[in-house]
Amino acid sequence: MAKEKKTDIIVAGLLAEAGIDATPNESSIREINDALKTASKRDTGRMGFPEYVAQSGDFILVIEDKAEAEYQAKYIYGKNDTLLMDTPSKERYAENGALHYALKIIQGTNFKRVIAFGCSGTEKERLRIRPIYVSPTGYKLMPMVRDFSWFAADKIERYYKEKICGNKPIEQVELEEIICRAGKLHEDLRNYGQLGDTEKPLVVSAILLALQEDSFSTEDLTTDKVKTDGMKIYEALSTHLDRVKVQPEVKKQRVLDQFALIKNRPHLSEENKQLGKSPLHYFAEYINSNILTAITNNSPEDVLGRFYGEFIRYSGGDGQTLGVVLTPKHITELFTELVDVRPDDNVFDPCCGTGGFLIAALHRMLTLAPASQHEFIRKNNLHGIELRDDMFAIATTNMILRGDGKSNLICQDFLKQDEAKLRNKHFTVGLMNPPYSQGKVKETAHLTELKFICHLLDSLADGARCAVIVPQSTMVGKSNEDKEDKRYILAHHTLEGVITLNPQTFYGVGVNPVIAVFTAHYPHDQYAKFIDFKDDGYEVFPHVGLLPTSRAAERRKLLLECWSKGRPAPVSFMVQSKVEADDEWLHSFYYFNEEIPTDADFEQAMADYLTFEFSMITHGRGYLFERKEAGE
Repeated sequence: MAKEKKTDIIVAGLLAEAGIDATPNESSIREINDALKTASKRDTGRMGFPEYVAQSGDFILVIEDKAEAEYQAKYIYGKNDTLLMDTPSKERYAENGALHYALKIIQGTNFKRVIAFGCSGTEKERLRIRPIYVSPTGYKLMPMVRDFSWFAADKIERYYKEKICGNKPIEQVELEEIICRAGKLHEDLRNYGQLGDTEKPLVVSAILLALQEDSFSTEDLTTDKVKTDGMKIYEALSTHLDRVKVQPEVKKQRVLDQFALIKNRPHLSEENKQLGKSPLHYFAEYINSNILTAITNNSPEDVLGRFYGEFIRYSGGDGQTLGVVLTPKHITELFTELVDVRPDDNVFDPCCGTGGFLIAALHRMLTLAPASQHEFIRKNNLHGIELRDDMFAIATTNMILRGDGKSNLICQDFLKQDEAKLRNKHFTVGLMNPPYSQGKVKETAHLTELKFICHLLDSLADGARCAVIVPQSTMVGKSNEDKEDKRYILAHHTLEGVITLNPQTFYGVGVNPVIAVFTAHYPHDQYAKFIDFKDDGYEVFPHVGLLPTSRAAERRKLLLECWSKGRPAPVSFMVQSKVEADDEWLHSFYYFNEEIPTDADFEQAMADYLTFEFSMITHGRGYLFERKEAGE
């Protein structure tokens, strides 16, 4: 009983963490209490109560727990989806007992949606929690969960729709919609516009800017031969760049140069007989109806970046052929949480690509700041550098469409920037996804990811927080020059820690990434955290890509609490260690298994061995287990 009390306490703590107000050994709802007055597991008609009962939204939660994991559940032989409901099973096993009480509530009350939980274990990190959905038509065993976060009042309906009913998650629906639109637009831009891979997102960006100008309308596009549709769009976007005060003039011209193809490709403005209008007219109508709102609604999603990536994928590439690996939205958002981006921060991305990190930072800053600060944040607190002209034009478009911030983007080579001049700008946050694998040969040795990291750290203000996403090999640092760079970092800056990510984070690209977090200009003199976050709750969905599962939120919560709040975790998840430049700055380097095997672990090992021995004997290899006499 003492062990089971420990399980009760752990379960109570997890319910409280999820904001679920549960009542132990009774219910605060009279109707349920009345139903349980005759709910004895022995079916004697006497009283019976589970460990906890709670109401969450329209659902009743019933929790039954046992101390030993071996008493988690008893199934009908050969049917792992059907619980055995005889008296001994209901009394002895957590899932069976929870289902018993849930059925009594279904039968004796007007509550017809119940989620029962069988829990077992006496350690928080090893606690087993099985949800069981129970309704008047039957029950359904659901996958194990780590806590009760999915069952809070504001999430439980979504759990029901997505996990129990099998509806698609809203993220999957939204992403499928983006991919569908990108696919159609890709085909149209290729077939009607005869545009190349890098030209497609530029045409989309140009039209989006033109549509922002009040004096421009898609109805103005009439295939006029004197003033072509391309000229009209180019003139409208140029006017809009003036209106939003893109400065200096040389920068504005650099953006316009990328969009010049709009007016310089005659066939884009000529009537297409199949369309009954010019390709540009057709593209503008489609973009106005299907894309514009998704980009301008202050979403943290880099929609233009997503389109860019999809255009490349549809064309048979993966982005690497163009030197581009765009960072997924859930990672750009995670960056802003790891370094705790605040409204008064001065954020810098020196390899900003299409602007994904800046968009995520802007979204978080606007969410945290009062409306009176929003304009100042947009105009002053976001800074980026991008080397490629086409990506720079897309990033500029992205920031313009989000209400400013564009005036602080420049198109230059970051590594050629004077770090002292950059430091004078007092950047308090650095976020970066540098170009990958450019320093593998002697001629480009100065382009390694570590060179980018060193230059970024040197460019930031004292105490600035910095996060970068790089391949695992960067943190290994095998070459002498890499080790020297790592020594330099430790001598001048602080390594806060490294998080090993899901190998599928850059789905389809083949990069095993990590996030490294630093504090600038404070020499390293502390333990660093190394976290194995490969199990992040994200999985690859066919034809869509990487999407969150029901576990993603709880895994993210665990990571952030361990990172920022000092939450203890087993060494299999997090190791805190001193570091040296010659070390591999990875969880796998510092991790050692210090957990004492449980009785269940021992029994499983013995079972595996006996199974192996039996298999060998039945295949005529029993001699492997014969003892040799002394002297033989």
